[in-house]
Parts: sequence; structure tokens; C-alpha cells
Amino acid sequence: MRWLVTGAGGMLGRDTVDELARRGEDVAGLDRTGLDITRPASVTRAFAAHRPDLVVNCAAYTAVDDAETDEARALLVNGEGPRLLAAACAAHGARLVHVSTDYVFDGAARTPYREDHPPSPRTAYGRTKLAGERAVRVVLPDAGVIVRTAWLYGVHGRSFVRTMLELETRRDTLDVVDDQRGQPTWSADVAARVADLGPKVGRGATGVFHATAAGEATWYDLAREVFRSVDADPDRVRPTTGDAFPRPAPRPAYSVLAHDRWREAGLSPPRDWRAALGQALPLIRKASFDTVSLKESLRETP
Repeated sequence: MRWLVTGAGGMLGRDTVDELARRGEDVAGLDRTGLDITRPASVTRAFAAHRPDLVVNCAAYTAVDDAETDEARALLVNGEGPRLLAAACAAHGARLVHVSTDYVFDGAARTPYREDHPPSPRTAYGRTKLAGERAVRVVLPDAGVIVRTAWLYGVHGRSFVRTMLELETRRDTLDVVDDQRGQPTWSADVAARVADLGPKVGRGATGVFHATAAGEATWYDLAREVFRSVDADPDRVRPTTGDAFPRPAPRPAYSVLAHDRWREAGLSPPRDWRAALGQALPLIRKASFDTVSLKESLRETP
């Protein structure tokens, strides 16, 4: 089976390519320079060159706050792009795994959102991601799967976890939001779930899957766990409210997603967020150290 991963320059895209390559799969990863999903000609060229059997769409407009004033651009990437990919998959007999987000929900729930819970986005970003979901389901009702994820962190790129690691070395205390609840999720775990799910798409697996870690936490809980894991005093992290950090796009108060569909498809659901974080942190710290060392070397180069 030939895999094609879009958005392969991002955190999840890179992890997905790495996971598939580790499993010995035939995988091509394309970043935006290799495949602009908003341009029909670019999509056509990519399919002609790589002839994929299964596409994993990790390409997205993810600037949540910017989308409030740039919804047209966000909709082009998050809505029209997935539609073009789905249409190309339909024309070539390929299947599609499309990555989406918890922002399609309003964040007002008090129990985990099931996969079939009616979406009700409160932000431009959420509306555009929901448009992409709907496009995939219309064009590929039997050969497309939606994988929603949230609160991602990873070895590649910026994330809340990496920021906490950096601030721990520079701040005596840190105020972190304690009234927004979700599921801290390692992007490598999502990549593994996508790799498991891919062969089942259109062969018993359709619809929506939630790829977030088990359990739940606030940002404050997560920050304390990061501090604790690197032998720093977690009491240096102090709780505050989301009102202390106003943003153009409101953050969901509750972003916990249910995982029933994994078991229904005969697959293992994601593991607990603390177990994943414990494995990920040494890798993230090493990547951060290597980046700092490289920057210092470049500064010293005549």
C-alpha cells in the first residue's frame, strides 16, 4: 500500500511519516512546497507522481486567533483543501484519513464528547475545520475517515509542553490556566493510531475517530506534571483563569473526547496522557537542547 502524507513539515505530519517508515510502509511525505492542497493543479501533480492508495491529510491552517480575521484563508485551507483531496481520492480509488480538531465542539459539555455528538463550533477556526470534515464525508462516504485530535505536543515544533520546559529554566513562578480541561496528546501516539487505522479505512472503518490521550487535565495540571517530571517543584506553577489571558478566539472550556470507535473497529484506544508524557519528555528535552546548541554554534561561526 502506498501512503501519501500531506502537511509533512508539521509536528503531526513528520511523526506520521516517521511512524509509517518505521513500520516499513511505502510512504511519501509532502510539505506545502511539494503539495499545496488548495491548488487543484498541485493536487493533480502529487497524485500522478505518487499514485497513493491512502492519503493522510495533516495539512491545515492552525492559527486559531488569526482565523478570526482571516476566515476566508482558513476556509480555503481547512475546507476547500480537504474537498480537493477527497475528490482526487475518489477519482483514483484512494482512501483518506483527514485530521480534524476538538474545536468543532462548543466546549460547553461536562462529559466526554462522543464521536457522533452534534458539532457546534464557536470560532472561525472550528467552523473551517468542520467544513473540511463535511466535505470529506460527502465526497468519500465509504472511503474517508475523520480523526479528531487536540492539545498536541511533540518533538518537532512549538507546543505548550516545550514552552513549559523552557520557562521552567527562566521563571521562578508561572501562572497557568486552570479552567480549561482537555487531553494532552503526544503527536507520536496519534501517528501510531493513524498507522493502525489506515488499512481499515473503507474496510469496516468509516466516520469519525477521536485520537486524544486517555484521561483529562487542565493546562495547570499539565504544567505541574512537566515540572514534576524534570525534578522541578510543581508548586512553582500557580493556577489562574482563562480571563487572565484574553484571546481573539475563545478557548473551549471542556475539550475531552470519547474513544468508543477504536474498540468498535477492533483497535486499541490511545493510552493515558501521563504515560505518554513520561516517554515523550526526554525526547523533547533533547530536541530542545540540540536546537539551542545549533543556534549557539551558528552565532559563533565567523
